[in-house]
Amino acid sequence: MNKFFKKLSLITLASAFVLTSAIAGPAMAKDDLKGKITVNGSTALLPLTLQASKEFQKLHPKVKIAASGKGSVTGPQAVKKGIADIGACDWDASVDVPGFKAFSGQVANKVAVIPFATIVNKSVKVDDLSTEQLKGIYSGKITNWKDVGGEDKDIVVITRSFGSGTRVNYQSKALGGGDIVKKEKNYKEVGSSGDMKTAVATTPNSIGYIDLTYISGSDIKAVKHDGVAATTENVISGKYKIWSYGYYMTKGEPTGATKAFIEYVQSKKFQEGSLKKLKFIPISAMK
Repeated sequence: MNKFFKKLSLITLASAFVLTSAIAGPAMAKDDLKGKITVNGSTALLPLTLQASKEFQKLHPKVKIAASGKGSVTGPQAVKKGIADIGACDWDASVDVPGFKAFSGQVANKVAVIPFATIVNKSVKVDDLSTEQLKGIYSGKITNWKDVGGEDKDIVVITRSFGSGTRVNYQSKALGGGDIVKKEKNYKEVGSSGDMKTAVATTPNSIGYIDLTYISGSDIKAVKHDGVAATTENVISGKYKIWSYGYYMTKGEPTGATKAFIEYVQSKKFQEGSLKKLKFIPISAMK
């Protein structure tokens, strides 16, 4: 009898172990993913990259991710030079775009939809600007806010430096392809999205442009474009046109930890969670 119960106990323990393993599944599997990923490029995409890196490294502690942003064009350039695994870019750098030749051999991995907005300093009494008015302001033909419905104040134009993906998209879509003309006074170029926010927030009567994730606080405000507010809802509905896809450029098809990281950013969990909270739009939302 004792032998019987002993045998029965062993069978029960073995069954319990099998059941527990089946329930736990991959969660109890050893995480063998390891490596180092370097991301460079777009400052518009930098908040997304930093958040995704934080979450991914919690899941895969043997993977280290270093992320920085100096402008979209530096992303594919860094990949070409071999100093970055991922080049964050606000356009598909594998094909020619106005002002930039394609980066041969690079693959564009779509990771987000980026809405951009015209922003002004809190001192500006204008809430809506048309394409033609913005063309006039950035070409230097319109220099006073009174000419677009505001007060009698000189307009201070702030723009991104050449090579910025935000500038490429804003010039193409908000200005209808119009020129951005450098002026001797009331004109400033900045190197990043963060610098743009700071410059407009601290410069009375200024105007600039930035992606939605950076818009916060009371020192700047987003103005409507042709009567349409810059919101994620209006982008998805097709009413608001100033947006672009964001890409992670890689040298050939991504592999290893780099591939796993990109797939995490593209996953429904991240796209519908942290990405949306940062005011980006899931790539699946655009038809």
